[in-house]
Amino acid sequence: MTRLVVGVGGRAGVSVEEVCALVEETLRGAGLATGAVTALATVDSKTGEPGIVGAAERFGVPLVGYPADRLALIPVPHPSASVRAAAGTASVAEAAALAAGGELLVPKRRSVAATCAVATAEEHDLRHHGDAEVADAGGSLVDLAVNVRSDTPPQWLKERIASCLGDLAAYPDGRAARAAVAARHGLPVERVLLTAGAAEAFVLVARALGAVRPVVVHPQFTEPEAALRDAGHRVERVLLRPEDGFRLDPAAVPEEADLVVVGNPTNPTSVLHPAGVLAALARPGRTLVVDEAFMDAVPGEREALAGRMDVPGLVVLRSLTKTWGLAGLRIGYVLAEPEVIAKLAAAQPLWPVSTPALVAAEACVSPRALEEAEAAARRTAVDREHLLAGLAEFEEVSVSGVAEGPFVLVRIPGAAEVRTRLRALGFAVRRGDTFPGLDPDWLRLAVRDRATTGRLLQALDHALALGGR
Repeated sequence: MTRLVVGVGGRAGVSVEEVCALVEETLRGAGLATGAVTALATVDSKTGEPGIVGAAERFGVPLVGYPADRLALIPVPHPSASVRAAAGTASVAEAAALAAGGELLVPKRRSVAATCAVATAEEHDLRHHGDAEVADAGGSLVDLAVNVRSDTPPQWLKERIASCLGDLAAYPDGRAARAAVAARHGLPVERVLLTAGAAEAFVLVARALGAVRPVVVHPQFTEPEAALRDAGHRVERVLLRPEDGFRLDPAAVPEEADLVVVGNPTNPTSVLHPAGVLAALARPGRTLVVDEAFMDAVPGEREALAGRMDVPGLVVLRSLTKTWGLAGLRIGYVLAEPEVIAKLAAAQPLWPVSTPALVAAEACVSPRALEEAEAAARRTAVDREHLLAGLAEFEEVSVSGVAEGPFVLVRIPGAAEVRTRLRALGFAVRRGDTFPGLDPDWLRLAVRDRATTGRLLQALDHALALGGR
């Protein structure tokens, strides 16, 4: 059953009976079930209206309110100048229904004193991440759900981080680490900002750059969209299709988009977009955010845009947590024009990156570390081919797109049950249905060494056989 959000508006004093009657008639006329409604939504100024509050209580769902300035940014099919003047948005019902990120199913309907519109509810848990698959397992599962490289951090990096523990009484000083990152990419330091992982960078982008029409290319890491929504933005999506190999056509991105977010290589599809295709998205007045968190897992970092200064509005995000096993330390960085870096830095709290994280950043961009990362990327490429070859032996398993990252996205009918069976057999894999553009038949598998992959393939064979009984 499709989950629904009903946007409602009403004049002062509208009755519960009128709001409920309009909603029920609208749903019935569209062949939609009242029981599928998950929330009523309206503008903040109407959340105290007794008729609307009472309607939400009668339907047994929460009443969600949105600021008028947020609703005003949402394109609606039936705008009204009089409604905009009175409520601050061109259509309370349609904009409120769409604010959660779904699609409009029934446009605005009116009664004497009420309006309503119906949209699909957002069905993807944007806050679900791979660590949830192993959080309560107590180390009993082979972790193929999280994309951190196994057997990391290396001993030399642990020792380098531990060497700074005597300096913890002093406030962090990021100048050396910032200079090291800048040198690693051949950039002036004014183009570098150190962050508490790439996740902080997404929050800074959402809060500091003043986007009006942000677009996120999916399927991809969900944190950028979640951060944009948390900052009050209405996010548009460009959904790449498995039948196209999840390849990006720049023409699919709306010309009016002033902020575009895309991953490369993309999590979870593992697709590596050509640098030229991504650069074609850039234009004056647009911020192009490219998440390169897994680029150092690509041999030669081909198709990387980090270090480019000829692409207008380019913002590149990098993470050091994946290749080096530092997810618990939180370290990443942003590369962008100095004006953008200044805006992002102004939105950061004081001393956002700890001294151990700064030491790790400096260490992980050293020549020695870059050589080690390149060797690891080449091993991962070989291990990935072994995994793909094994998966190709299963008629039930399909892979869309060409995998270039340290993970593989697979489609398996009944994948939710397969995931449960694999868990019982000792393997945790990442569900795919929390990524917009994917359904419950998708799973993401981290690339591991040949021995681990061999055991996974045996377990997968067993899990599939159990489903055929």
